[in-house]
Amino acid sequence: MATGVLSMLALRHRSMRRRSSSSGFATVSRWQEYRSTTQNGGTHMRSAPRSGQGLTRRETLGLAAAWQANLIGEERQMSVLRAPEAREGEIAARVRRTHFVDSHEHLVEEPARTHWQPTPLLPCNDWALLFSHYIESDLMVAGMPSEHRSILMSPEKDTAAKWEVLEPWWPAVRNTGYGQAVELAASTLYGIRSLNGTTVRMMAERYTATVKPGFYRRVLRDLAGIESCQVNSLERTFMQSQQPALLMQDISILNLHTPEAWQGHAQEAGIRVSSLADYHRVVDWYFATYGPYAVAVKSQSAYSRELDFQDVPAEAADPIFRRILNGEHPHPQERRKLEDHLFWYCVRKATEYRLPVKLHTGYYAGHNGMPLARVAGNPGHVTELLRRAPETTFVLMHICYPFHEQMVALAKHWHNAVVDMCWSWIINPEAATQFLRSFLMAAPSSKILTFGGDYIPVEPVIGHAMIARHGITLALNGLVRDGWLTQSAAIDLVEPLMRGNARRIFMLDEKEKVLANAPWLHKPISSARS
Repeated sequence: MATGVLSMLALRHRSMRRRSSSSGFATVSRWQEYRSTTQNGGTHMRSAPRSGQGLTRRETLGLAAAWQANLIGEERQMSVLRAPEAREGEIAARVRRTHFVDSHEHLVEEPARTHWQPTPLLPCNDWALLFSHYIESDLMVAGMPSEHRSILMSPEKDTAAKWEVLEPWWPAVRNTGYGQAVELAASTLYGIRSLNGTTVRMMAERYTATVKPGFYRRVLRDLAGIESCQVNSLERTFMQSQQPALLMQDISILNLHTPEAWQGHAQEAGIRVSSLADYHRVVDWYFATYGPYAVAVKSQSAYSRELDFQDVPAEAADPIFRRILNGEHPHPQERRKLEDHLFWYCVRKATEYRLPVKLHTGYYAGHNGMPLARVAGNPGHVTELLRRAPETTFVLMHICYPFHEQMVALAKHWHNAVVDMCWSWIINPEAATQFLRSFLMAAPSSKILTFGGDYIPVEPVIGHAMIARHGITLALNGLVRDGWLTQSAAIDLVEPLMRGNARRIFMLDEKEKVLANAPWLHKPISSARS
């Protein structure tokens, strides 16, 4: 039987080594049409050259007989024998029709966009805002001077001045994942396929016309194909969203386990803090108040330290906390012990409320500041967290790029590890595509989440979702073409990969019911945020 299976695999490889010109995401034909008609140095997408010759009729009949003798089920036999073009088209169509559950965003509330005021998160209110997150870093490392970046983000400079500083650097970054996300969003949302001195004026006009009440729902659901987002607010520990079913929320535990932030949290909770036990009550208040409405908790402490959190008992942490209350500055090693203790206190509260713990791993946002040696240690340190908290589900974000193969091993070995591909599709689209292939061949498909836009402005989420759909389609088509999956098996994976896993892991059926009656929806907006 083993010899027969190997023979069939060899035949199957031969029959599947043809690439289709079809692919799939928001609409694949739109991706190809966009690329083929992009001007000003645009890329032309072409189907890969075919290798090998098609099977003869006799070989085809022989192959069918071999499969009939060794496999169970007529559907599986027929799926293997179909032409690659039909097979890949069906996968693309399923990916295109399936909505994402978006597991990670930093979106501000829609009124912050429609009634704009300048903030660090929203420095301007024009077309240049699409260049304020992520692509800005590519522009800077490409060579854009910081003073030109200031002009691009200025709320006072006009379109001509902004284009003048962007134009020299745009050709160098439009090929990156960050650049493609912006370009695809501009094409879909504004009908602009190539950014130049003429079309940028059109983009400015259409940006203004687009930003109006209701545009979040149009961008996310209608154009990006997203049924719901999970927002890690950068403004509050928990954002009481006015669109809670669309913009579901994490509890941000980063500041909760940062000792110096105690005062603001205590004030919000209305609890007088004079000891670590009092501060525990503050943390308890956040979970009691928002835990039923949150989908997860999130910490991005990997930006400032290793993830080697030790389980420090309260008795050892309390004296250090009292010194901070008295205005002292403990030694960094002492402070770290307190932070470790508070991290584990938050993790245990999250587990009590059945909330997964999302952790940033891998690549850093920004530029000129990533200590790669620290990043390389993330997978090993996470292993110890998984061991210490077997009842806690850890969602390991961003595939820990560029150390993503180790995350496949973590998901394969540890029952409580889930890997999230959020952000990864625009960090490196090719690496993300290969990661998904590798993951599906090694780890249970139930342990991966495939999309999170990770944006502050909502518009580029469209482009990111298109890139992700394209990558998912390429990965699944490749596994079928190379003989690792049948067509039907690949199609069956689409729904859980794009939405089903997320709905189960974050218990969205339950959360949707609770959020429909969120108490802050009945309060004035000005008092409905925390």
